Amino acid sequence: MGILSGNPQEEPMHYGEVFSTWEFVMTANKDIADTLVLINHVGDNDLKKLLQESVESGKAQVQQVSELLKANGVALPPAAPEAPKAELNDIPAGARFPDADVAASASMAIAAALVACSQIMGQSIREDIAMMFGQIHVAKAALGAKYLKLTKEKGWLVPPPLHHYQLNDE
Repeated sequence: MGILSGNPQEEPMHYGEVFSTWEFVMTANKDIADTLVLINHVGDNDLKKLLQESVESGKAQVQQVSELLKANGVALPPAAPEAPKAELNDIPAGARFPDADVAASASMAIAAALVACSQIMGQSIREDIAMMFGQIHVAKAALGAKYLKLTKEKGWLVPPPLHHYQLNDE
């Protein structure tokens, strides 16, 4: 039997797995810090709750992947410091991000994370890592669906040109 048979947790990570998981933690830490700043700019309570859900979910995912890295002897990337809380009315109107822009930014971050999760799943030879990122992918997709629903309900969604094609019966 070879080095890659048996318990996946006892198998070494390959360089791609190490780099991609390390990069995931670094990017997720930055996304958490950015989201905490954006929460300060938000007036809509539904959006604020969803952003807070994003932060909590992101922190749990960072913890999970960080444990994998530590167990494999990989030093963790630095975490961004938490942003101080600010009152919405203390931010000048010209410096404030509109709620629609905040929702779009959060959706874009989720879309990027979905691509990263897919890449890690595709390059992994350890089943436990592929499964972990499969679970993170599903959680991110569900969160993305919540943002999509919210942006539609609030009228913030800017759709691409819609294709209305009809066959002529002639």
